Amino acid sequence: MHVLILGGTTEARRLAELLHDTPGLTVTSSLAGRVAGPRLPPGEVRIGGFGGVEGLTAWLAEHAVNVLIDATHPFAGTISFHAARAAATAHVPLLAVRRPGWVPVAGDDWHEAGSLEEAAELLPALGRRVFLTTGRMGLAAFAGLDALWFLVRSVDAPEAPHPARMEVLLDRGPFTLDGERELLHRHRIDVLVTKDSGGAATAPKLTAAREAGVPVVVVRRPPVPEHVPAVAGPEEAARWIGELPHRRAVPAAD
Repeated sequence: MHVLILGGTTEARRLAELLHDTPGLTVTSSLAGRVAGPRLPPGEVRIGGFGGVEGLTAWLAEHAVNVLIDATHPFAGTISFHAARAAATAHVPLLAVRRPGWVPVAGDDWHEAGSLEEAAELLPALGRRVFLTTGRMGLAAFAGLDALWFLVRSVDAPEAPHPARMEVLLDRGPFTLDGERELLHRHRIDVLVTKDSGGAATAPKLTAAREAGVPVVVVRRPPVPEHVPAVAGPEEAARWIGELPHRRAVPAAD
């Protein structure tokens, strides 16, 4: 059985690890290629887009894919819709791995935004020294805020257009709570901007902000396709694959 994992996320890598060396199973992980030097999962890996719904549909057929797993980032919304349409056209079972979003707790000062542009509109009323953790894409939304200073954290260096007053911190999670506390203090951060990515790898910044009384602008997730079965983590996805009728028929290795 051939499983194609759309990912690049922590969950996608973990699922590939869980499925690796399973008798009768071939696993291919597909990465979008937006990050230089990505952490590669075990097994076969392809990097780059498919060319839309038609390209993905053709790839599923040409490579005899039996199961499609959408373990993409919560903000990579377009590929999830492409996956749903391609799986339906190719008659391939599809499962989404959707990590739970973050939930505010007592002491949080959260301000929701529907987009990066909405987040930028909120900032002048909230602070002057911004910790921007939305990645290197979309910085143009903040480029006109010349009165504010930005600490931009991303895996790869951002390109223009971007804020005029900006310091770039190249780093990759997971991050520690002590590290996030020190960062907020050292840069005198008075407002944090984040996407609701969920997961534990980047969550410590929320705790650090709550402790420091720093307001947080949280960008809501984009919509996802309806009627696609979903699980919260890779372990559940691995069990789902193992319970598929044609998976049970695969004999175990001697």
